[in-house]
Amino acid sequence: MRVLYVDADACPVKAEAQQVALRHGWAMVLVSNGGIRPVDHPLVQTIYVPDGLDVADDWIAERAGQGDLVVTSDIPLAGRCITAGARVIKPDGAVLHDRNIGEALSLRNLMTDLRSADPFRQGGGRAFAKSDRSRFLDVLDREIRAVRPAP
Repeated sequence: MRVLYVDADACPVKAEAQQVALRHGWAMVLVSNGGIRPVDHPLVQTIYVPDGLDVADDWIAERAGQGDLVVTSDIPLAGRCITAGARVIKPDGAVLHDRNIGEALSLRNLMTDLRSADPFRQGGGRAFAKSDRSRFLDVLDREIRAVRPAP
């Protein structure tokens, strides 16, 4: 069975991911350090991993593979999942794949270096918008249909 893995800590589209996954009959696994409520549905599993750097990421990366989908905004995790053959969608609906993950990793590393060089640098990315949520729903539906085997 194909699985939708969600890097659930601070993910703003958990409910939307569940809606689409269940409509298509996909299993969904929410992976978190805690703080999210379990879902009472046989296709949805909630995994709580111990606190620690990248523990949830490691759990997902060790399991996601060919034909699976991963929802995450964590670029290094996305890279690991893509290498394993999974498809990756960011919560804003952006699709990461083998042709753009290198650029995304480079940009992430550049921004990390800039922030560490200037500790007073404030701000992050733009705020999550309704249009991001809508785009995510469309893209997730399209990606699930793309990996569904032909009848």
